[in-house]
Amino acid sequence: MNTLDHVLQSVAIPDSKLAKDISEYIRDQETELLFNHSSRVYYFGALAGVRRGLHFDRELLYAGAMFHDLGLMPDHWSDTERFEVDGANAARDFLKSYGVDESDLTKVWTAIALHTTPGIPQHMHPVVALVTAGVEMDVLGLTYAQYPDAERDAVVELFPRTSAFKEDILQAFYDGIKHRPDTTFGNVKADVLADKDATFKRGNFCSVIRSSPWR
Repeated sequence: MNTLDHVLQSVAIPDSKLAKDISEYIRDQETELLFNHSSRVYYFGALAGVRRGLHFDRELLYAGAMFHDLGLMPDHWSDTERFEVDGANAARDFLKSYGVDESDLTKVWTAIALHTTPGIPQHMHPVVALVTAGVEMDVLGLTYAQYPDAERDAVVELFPRTSAFKEDILQAFYDGIKHRPDTTFGNVKADVLADKDATFKRGNFCSVIRSSPWR
């Protein structure tokens, strides 16, 4: 076994009933675009964890990675919550039915809820930190240079990116949040709405303060 195979085997998707059921459920609920993206998020997050010397539960990381975008899908979105919260709630309900304990439910819920809130997850539990690390790698490429070419290529071979992935994922974000623009106040999804909808008016933090009923 060469070094690359050994590294990938060390972070392989767990061969457990829970992980298999998560894979089956998410594959049934999400588009291929989001399923493959979420799978790469798991691998990139797990590889980052190994590189950082973090101890983490691969099942919990897999759950966080696979459910993190479920709130973008019509059957799972709400009208008033951020899509991250919808995904986090779905993950919690799913894992609860498998008897996962409350502390682990909280880790996964938090990992999903915070995955688009930069600057905070890296200071939290490894499962929380590594879901965000995987997202930041696969969508933004913030740590692209930290992954050897062979690692990146191997992950993409397992779960391919579309030829126009950047625009495809932005469109998926837009489709999942355009009906609830108020939930983008103060977060990165406002950038997506502004990019896709010329009529979108971004909420302004300073204006909210100035319009407060306080004297």
